[in-house]
Amino acid sequence: MNSPFQARLPRRHFVGLVAALGVARVFAEPDPAVAVQVWKDPNCGCCKDWIVHLERNGFKISAGDRGDSAARARLGMPQKLGSCHTALVQGYVVEGHVPATDIHRLLKDRPSALGLAVPGMPIGSPGMDGPVYGNRRDPYQVLLVQRDGATTVFSNHS
Repeated sequence: MNSPFQARLPRRHFVGLVAALGVARVFAEPDPAVAVQVWKDPNCGCCKDWIVHLERNGFKISAGDRGDSAARARLGMPQKLGSCHTALVQGYVVEGHVPATDIHRLLKDRPSALGLAVPGMPIGSPGMDGPVYGNRRDPYQVLLVQRDGATTVFSNHS
C-alpha cells in the first residue's frame, strides 16, 4: 500500500533518470592530470611559479632540484635554447617558460618533434609575470624544436 507521501515514478522515467545521472557523472569527472617531470634549480622562484601555473592548468608535477643543464643535454634539447628549467611530458621536452595552453596543444596535435622551448626568461611568460615584474609583458615566441635542433615558431605571445 502506498502512502499519500510516496510519489510514483513510471519505470521508463526511472530508467531514464538513472541513465542521465550516469552520463552526468562521466562528464563531471575531471580528466586525469597529465604527469610532468621537471628539473630546476632549487633556488629559482620563477621555476616554482611556472610549476604552479602548470598545476592550475591540469598538470601533475614531479620536480627535482638537480638543475636542468644535465637533463637538457640528456634529453637532446640544444643548450642555445636553454632557460632555467627543463621538463618532460609524454615524451616531449619542454624548455623554459612555455604556457600550459601551448603544452596542451602540443599533446593534442602530437607533432613529430623533440618538444617546445621558450629560450631565456621573457618577462610576461608564465612564472615571469605578475606584480613582481611590474605586470610587464614582453612579446615572446614558443618554438617547436625538431630532433635535429631546427626550430619553427609554434606560437607568438604579446
